[in-house]
Amino acid sequence: MPTWVDAAKPDFITLQEVRAANDIAHGVLADTGYTTISHDAEAKGRAGVAVMARTEPEAVREGLGDDGYFDRAGRWVETDFRLGDGSLLTLVSAYVHSGEADTPKQDDKYRFLDRMIERMPQLAKTADHVLITGDLNVCHTERDLKNWKANRKKSGFLPEERAYFDKFFGEIGYVDVHRELSGDIDGPYTWWSMRGQAFDNDTGWRIDYQMATPALAETAVKATVDKADSWAERWSDHAPLVIDYDLPSVQA
Repeated sequence: MPTWVDAAKPDFITLQEVRAANDIAHGVLADTGYTTISHDAEAKGRAGVAVMARTEPEAVREGLGDDGYFDRAGRWVETDFRLGDGSLLTLVSAYVHSGEADTPKQDDKYRFLDRMIERMPQLAKTADHVLITGDLNVCHTERDLKNWKANRKKSGFLPEERAYFDKFFGEIGYVDVHRELSGDIDGPYTWWSMRGQAFDNDTGWRIDYQMATPALAETAVKATVDKADSWAERWSDHAPLVIDYDLPSVQA
């Protein structure tokens, strides 16, 4: 990861499935030149989200405000940053459950998505710009999954899951920035199974998103899935989704 950070030099990095206690995550990331905000999971070795930034945030909020059910799940952290023009950016790192159809794991996934439906409009009212990033573990459309026909009854492409994203990008009013920039094409995928030849054949899933409020989405100029050149060179089953926005710098 340090090599990728040195080459990409992003202003912000959001991480999901960190799987480390806060003190360990901070220690590992201490020499990157970024301020690290980490929200670990109560269950050791599970979940975990983080935000890395060039400066300290004005505020940090952990969890989805759901009376504690997800507060220690390590799946949602909000950070507020003041931009150079005085506007407020709320940046979220989110990790939605992978789920498993017809099991309690899927019930938790729907409960989390229900809270997102409630929280996203609230954030849009309290900040000038909102950007929700992360591994959301749902392919919204057939364009987002190479083998969609074979996965219609599997978690990640269930009609009930996809309906949440219809709301995110419909009545709630957020923009799927990656899709807007990429156009109506297959993919670009961001996750590939470690099994078989999925990576080499680009048999992937687009489950990593940047969901932005409209004014922020309008400033997006370029999207890149920074996929490794070969299976042997990858360091995760995901590839970083990098999007450039034409915004004032963050205030130091």
